[in-house]
Amino acid sequence: MLIDIELIKKILDENKISVKGVLHVGAHECEELSFYTNTLAVSKENIFWIEALEGKVNEAKSKGVPNVYHAVVSNEDDKEVVFHVSNNVQSSSILEFGTHAHHHQHVKYEFDLIQKTKTLSTFFQEKQIDSTVLNFWNFDIQGAELMALQGAKEHLQNVDALYLEVNSEEVYKGCGLIGEIDEYVKGFGFQRVITKMTPHGWGDALYVKPK
Repeated sequence: MLIDIELIKKILDENKISVKGVLHVGAHECEELSFYTNTLAVSKENIFWIEALEGKVNEAKSKGVPNVYHAVVSNEDDKEVVFHVSNNVQSSSILEFGTHAHHHQHVKYEFDLIQKTKTLSTFFQEKQIDSTVLNFWNFDIQGAELMALQGAKEHLQNVDALYLEVNSEEVYKGCGLIGEIDEYVKGFGFQRVITKMTPHGWGDALYVKPK
């Protein structure tokens, strides 16, 4: 996470947001677990992780992390997509490299997996997850963040804060840009309150529903 965790907590407190549960899409190695449990005081049982690479899901489960699921989250259900797996793993995406190929020349796609997409609305329904308790969402899915949000319209009303990886340029071809995300989530009452960008056209942003 690029934004200082104590600053995130401060902003949440100022907006009277008490985090009851977390949805994290793009789990990778569940590195944020201690932030959720220690800083935000959320129990492990109320943290739900989604990851597109089954190997990473199995790794997390083997470490005893609960509620880790395999899915490729997007704005459509059952769409067959090519999931590109990178040599550093965390740059893997359903999108082709855009300016990422220029900014991070050492990172390459090594192989592709054919997978089917799932919307968050369908995911919650199939797994019988009560999304009303998951009021803090963190998406880190390499340019597909806007698509994931579009597939969760009826659940965003229950969310108080969004922590998203954002792009100011097409780091991935066709990715949702930060202005497009701002406009979309504004319709659900969110405002972007902190942004931290890298020199490479991507960064992190925190959105909250002001009280």
